[in-house]
Amino acid sequence: MSLNIEKTEISTKELAQLGTNKIGYTRMMTSKQVLEIFPETENILPDMEFWALFAADGEPLALADHPDAVLSSAFDNDLKTVSVH
Repeated sequence: MSLNIEKTEISTKELAQLGTNKIGYTRMMTSKQVLEIFPETENILPDMEFWALFAADGEPLALADHPDAVLSSAFDNDLKTVSVH
C-alpha cells in the first residue's frame, strides 16, 4: 500500500501564523538577550538568566526570572507551550 502525499510549501510567515493565539514558546535568556528584545528592561543586572514567553510569530509576551511565571502567563492566555533550546 502506498500513500500519495501532496507537498505544499508555505512561507515562514505563514508557518508562524499557524499557531497565532494558540501556541507560545518559552526560552531561557541572558541579560544581554533580554535587553535586545525587551528594551524597557534597561536596569537589569548583567549575567542574570530569565525566562521569556513568545507568541508563535515571535512577539515577546512575558518575561520572568522563573519558568513557572511564564508558563502561568501562557496558561492565562490559553496558549499551549513549547520550549526552545
